[in-house]
Amino acid sequence: MKYSVIISTGSYIPTQVIQNADFLSNEFYGPDGKKFDKTNEEIIKKFEEITGISERRFITDDLVTSDIAFLAARNALESSKIDKESLDYVIIAHNFGDVKADNKRSDFVPSIASRVKHKLGIENPKTIAYDIPFGCPGWLQGMIQADYFLKSGEAKRALIIGAETLSRISDPHDRDSMIYSDGAGATVLEAIQNAEPVGILSHAERSDTINHAYMLWMGKSYNPHYEGNELFLKMDGHKLYEYALKTVPIVARESIEKAGLCISDVSKVFIHQANTKMDDAILKRLFKLYGEKEIPPHVMPMCISWLGNSSVATLPTLLDLVLKGKIEHHKLKSGDFIVFASVGAGMNINATVYKFP
Repeated sequence: MKYSVIISTGSYIPTQVIQNADFLSNEFYGPDGKKFDKTNEEIIKKFEEITGISERRFITDDLVTSDIAFLAARNALESSKIDKESLDYVIIAHNFGDVKADNKRSDFVPSIASRVKHKLGIENPKTIAYDIPFGCPGWLQGMIQADYFLKSGEAKRALIIGAETLSRISDPHDRDSMIYSDGAGATVLEAIQNAEPVGILSHAERSDTINHAYMLWMGKSYNPHYEGNELFLKMDGHKLYEYALKTVPIVARESIEKAGLCISDVSKVFIHQANTKMDDAILKRLFKLYGEKEIPPHVMPMCISWLGNSSVATLPTLLDLVLKGKIEHHKLKSGDFIVFASVGAGMNINATVYKFP
C-alpha cells in the first residue's frame, strides 16, 4: 500500500521577543469603545493566567509572510536532503498574505506559494504552487490535501507550509492582541510503499458556518479615537472557547476511530497552540469521551508560553521543535501514534492521526 510520511520538518522563529511587560503602556478598550477600568498590570496578569502566554515572537520590519515561509521551507528542504525540483506541490497555508510593516494592506498577488517557489529557485513547471486560506487549521488541511495527491499516485512529494504574521493585523488597543504572534513551520511529505500502515492514517474535518462563521472577523480598532482606517483581527473569545471545547474533541475522536485506534494507543496529541486553558480543556474532554478521567503525563506538547499563537504556524513549528529535541519531556519514536487537531476561523476544525514509521 502507498502511504504519506513526513521525511523532514523545518521552522522559522522570529528574532523579536515581545514580553507581556511590553504591553504595559498600551491603552486597552472593550468592544463598546470604553476604556477598561482595570489597570494594565491587572489585565496582563489575568491574560497570562488564562492563556499561559508570557512572551511571543514578532518578525522584524524587513520581513513579510512569504519571507518567513521561505525560511521555514528552506530549513525543511535542507533537512530532507532531497532535490527541490522533485517536489510536485508547494502548498502554503496563511490568512492575510504579505502585510508590510508600513502598509497594512494584504498582498496576495502573486500567491504566497508562488513567491516561495520563486524564492526557493524551483524551476520545475510541474511543481504546482497554491495557497490555502483556511484559518488556523490551514497547515493541517494542506497535509490532508497532499495526502490525497500522494495516495492517488499522481504525486510523490509535497512541501506544506504554515506561515503567518498576526502582529501586522493586531489592534494595539484590543487586549486579545497579546495572544497573537508570528512564525512559520514546514513539512516535506513523501509517498512510500509499505506493508504496514504508516504516516497519515486518517483525518476528519468539519465547517460550522451557519451559527459560527463570524466568531473571528476583521473590524476597526476598539479605540474610538484611533485615526487610521485599517481593519484588525477581532475575536469573540468566549464563544470560540465554548465552540472549540465542544467540537474539537469530537473531530479528534472521529479521526482516531477512523484509524481503528483508541485513545490509549495515542502517544501524543498536538493541538493548535491557541490558549493553554482551552487546549488543556480540549484534551481533558477528549479523554473523557473515552471514559478516561486521568490523562497520562507528557501527552500534549506545548510551546505557546514563549511563542504565542501564530495561527497556521503553530502545529508545524511545534512538530519541528519536538522532533529536534527542543521541547522538554517530549520525544517521538518509531511506531508512535500522534493526533493533530486544530480549530479556527470559519469555523473550521480538522484532525489527523499519524503513525511514525
